[in-house]
Amino acid sequence: MKNKKVIILLIIAFTIAGCSVFKQMTNISRLKFRLNSVSDFTINGIQLSNKSSIRDFNVFDSAQLLNSVARGTLPVSFNLNIEAKNPNDGGGYPRQDIDIVDFKWRLFIDNVETLTGNIARPISIPGRGETTIFPITVQLDLYKFFNERGFDNLINLALAIGGKTQNLSRITLKATPTIQTPFGRITYPGEIDIIDREFR
Repeated sequence: MKNKKVIILLIIAFTIAGCSVFKQMTNISRLKFRLNSVSDFTINGIQLSNKSSIRDFNVFDSAQLLNSVARGTLPVSFNLNIEAKNPNDGGGYPRQDIDIVDFKWRLFIDNVETLTGNIARPISIPGRGETTIFPITVQLDLYKFFNERGFDNLINLALAIGGKTQNLSRITLKATPTIQTPFGRITYPGEIDIIDREFR
């Protein structure tokens, strides 16, 4: 009789644990991402946030850029700001903060793969139905990947991404998040495409 009671208690415990795992997985699956903005974009050390076209560069900056391209290099740096939405606010689901502990990513510009990377530290996404923005720092040589486009097109590409009027449709971030849970780390089964138009 005692053995039967123990077995019943174990079944109940495993059932409860199974429900917790299921809820945890459901919550994780509801975490969404999208591209929010680009900030602090520089090209060869020149800020682009106040520029819309090549005509906005002064003579000195234009000469500096021409000289850089002539040498076969055009370094750019910027922050790609990712917006994460955790809708686990209690509206039909248990409220739950989510910690992203790993976020391997690949950056595509105009469908060309450029850099790979990861976050430097864990990121907590509160379960309040709000959004959290976290930056990914990007440093690359634009000339290395798009040298066949010529000077004007290279500059226009940089302006489209980091200038006064941003066009984030030129960028796709493919990422594989890993989430910390009470049951251990759970990694997404595959890459997700993070774009600017909608949460994925």
